[in-house]
Amino acid sequence: MNNILVGNLNPNVTEQDIRSLFEAHGSVQRSKMMTDRWTGLSRGFGFIQMKTDAEAEKAIVVLNGTDLKGKTLKVNQARPQLHRRTRSAEA
Repeated sequence: MNNILVGNLNPNVTEQDIRSLFEAHGSVQRSKMMTDRWTGLSRGFGFIQMKTDAEAEKAIVVLNGTDLKGKTLKVNQARPQLHRRTRSAEA
């Protein structure tokens, strides 16, 4: 799986900023910036999916620790999402 977690994002960073940064290291299949559902503001992290595992590994190595708009990026392989129980399922 080549899903990449990009953290410590400046609130002014856009999804296109992240996509462009990663496209310099391979083909980006998907990008997603996480936002607060009520305010619409950035939550400070997002996900990138590269076309191949090799491109993903290269991007992680090259971009982890780099500066983007004044903040040092934390770039890692994303862990699989675990299914969470909803509040209605708990009752």
